[in-house]
Amino acid sequence: MARAVWKGPFVEQSLIKKVDKYKTDPKKIPIKTWSRKSTIIPDFVGVSFLIYNGKKFIPITISEDMVGHKLGEFAPTRTFFGHTPADKKAKPAEAEVKK
Repeated sequence: MARAVWKGPFVEQSLIKKVDKYKTDPKKIPIKTWSRKSTIIPDFVGVSFLIYNGKKFIPITISEDMVGHKLGEFAPTRTFFGHTPADKKAKPAEAEVKK
C-alpha cells in the first residue's frame, strides 16, 4: 500500500538538515546516509550522497530524473554474478568419460 498523499513523501528530518547545510557549505563533501527509505525530493537535485548498501557506501549524485524515487533504489544490496551455463559443468564430466 502506498503512503497517504496528505502526508507527503517521507524524508528523514536529519537528512533535510544535512542537505540545507550542504548547499551553504563551499566544500561540498558528500552526505553519508543510512536512510535508504527516504524519498528524493526536488531540494536534493545536485547533491552528492554516499548511500549505505549494507556493506559499503555507494556514491550517488542526484539528478532531476531521480526525484520521487527512494535513495535505496540507487544502491543495490545484492551482487549478481550471472548464471553459470550448464555447458561449463557438463564439458569436464564428458571429457573424463571419453578418456
